[in-house]
Amino acid sequence: MNQYHPLFTNAEARTIKEEICEIGRRVYTKGFAAANDGNISYRIGENEVLCSPTMICKGFMNPEDICMVDLDGGQLAGVKKRTSEILLHLTIMKHRPDVKAVVHCHPPHATAFAVAREAIPQCVLPEIEVFMGEVPLAPYETPGGQEFADTVVPFLKATNTIILTNHGTVSFGKTLEEAYWKTEILDAYCRILILAKELGGITYLNEQKSRELLGLKERLGFDDPRFHLENCDLCGNSAFREGYKAAEAPEPQTCAFEPPPSYPGYLKPPASGSNGSPQVNEALVQAITDQVLAALKG
Repeated sequence: MNQYHPLFTNAEARTIKEEICEIGRRVYTKGFAAANDGNISYRIGENEVLCSPTMICKGFMNPEDICMVDLDGGQLAGVKKRTSEILLHLTIMKHRPDVKAVVHCHPPHATAFAVAREAIPQCVLPEIEVFMGEVPLAPYETPGGQEFADTVVPFLKATNTIILTNHGTVSFGKTLEEAYWKTEILDAYCRILILAKELGGITYLNEQKSRELLGLKERLGFDDPRFHLENCDLCGNSAFREGYKAAEAPEPQTCAFEPPPSYPGYLKPPASGSNGSPQVNEALVQAITDQVLAALKG
């Protein structure tokens, strides 16, 4: 292996290696990866990806531990062996050229939903509706191989966060920070859901407020499958039906909570009869934006 590959030793690579180690520390400190769990990657070139090594605690990595692989998983550089689950990261990058960073770990509250195979409720929390939307559950496959990596493919087009059934989560984006905070937001939401169930259950937003949040999301420039699908319930976890069919996997069901209300899809007229576009609450826009910026600053 070439330890002096220019993309492995230049200034950008040194910065990215430090960022991978920092994200590893956050993942470990938050309890998202026990012992040597989890893996992190960043696409630094057309065919080159920096990644965490195998068999190392993510909370104690140093830049010297980071490896570099090609898009087929062959190791190009690094004194340690690359992560055994790198094919998951590379498959995401191949299908989504816009993705530069991938974080895979086992956040306990989100992974509880993965183990229970429980659908993540929608139309409950504004931040989730605006910044995440529906979170699909990829079918289970033994980790490490290409068959495991391929389980996420049917869902990649319409999301940046996927729950891996009986395993954990994977989130991705243009930066390591973005990929990480999607994981943190998801696990915080799952924790809220679990706590709410202990208090008696969750309360769904009504149709008008749900539409307002999607209107806000559209105005902020975020995409959502519900903007494009005619036969997609507003809150019914139905945006990935075709993905589940392609994966030959059953759609996850809401069993631990009351079923979501049945509202017409975003592209259909509201059941309430209102015909205008949802009015965007500027104060709500600012409040949610402030929360996201605060999360990004760590």
